[in-house]
Parts: sequence; structure tokens; C-alpha cells
Amino acid sequence: QVQLVESGGGLVQPGGSLRLSCAASGSIFSISAMGWYRQAPGNERELVATIASAGSRNYADSVKGRFTISRDDAKNTVYLQMNSLKLEDTAVYYCTAEVTSYTGIHYYTDDYWGQGTQVTVSS
Repeated sequence: QVQLVESGGGLVQPGGSLRLSCAASGSIFSISAMGWYRQAPGNERELVATIASAGSRNYADSVKGRFTISRDDAKNTVYLQMNSLKLEDTAVYYCTAEVTSYTGIHYYTDDYWGQGTQVTVSS
């Protein structure tokens, strides 16, 4: 089994910054893509940013130029640096990872999600 644990959420004023972290643990052979999604009340879950194992990044238009995704493969951790936060960034943020595990007999790949961390932007 694989677990993803997020941290770093909280309350911040408009224009402020937060850094989210998400650490993967468990039966990990390798991790391919990692990413962040968010869900605001009454809205569907939406993509924020993704990063491939080779390092290529993809961002939602709404966060381009303000958010930066990065990863530390030695720590199986993905980060989301959020700057110039706006009221509309308020949401629960979820990390996800595409993880390959090895059972000793075969390999298998699955997508895993964290439990979510609340980010609230308010004055």
C-alpha cells in the first residue's frame, strides 16, 4: 500500500504565500507523475499543477505565474509553492501520485491521493 500525506495548508491573507508538501510512503518502486488538485465548496475537483518524472510541468491557467510545482525524488515528495494568493484560491488541496510497486512477483501501477489540506485565503 501507498500513503500520501499533505501538509502546509492554513489561513493566509490575499497576496500572501504558502508552501504545500506531500510525502509518499509505503510500497514504492518508482513514482511517475505527481500533481496537485483542488476543490472549492460547490465546485468540482480541478487540476492545479502536475510534474512528470522527467521534470516537465503543467499548470492551470488560473495559477500560472503564481504557483510553482516541484519534486524531490529522494524524499518521494512533491511541493506546491503558492504566491500572490487570491480569495478564489481557497479550497481543499489534494496531492496525487502515479506509483509503481513491486510485490516480489510482479509490478503494478496505480494512482494514489492524499487526504487533502485546507487552504483559506481571507482578509
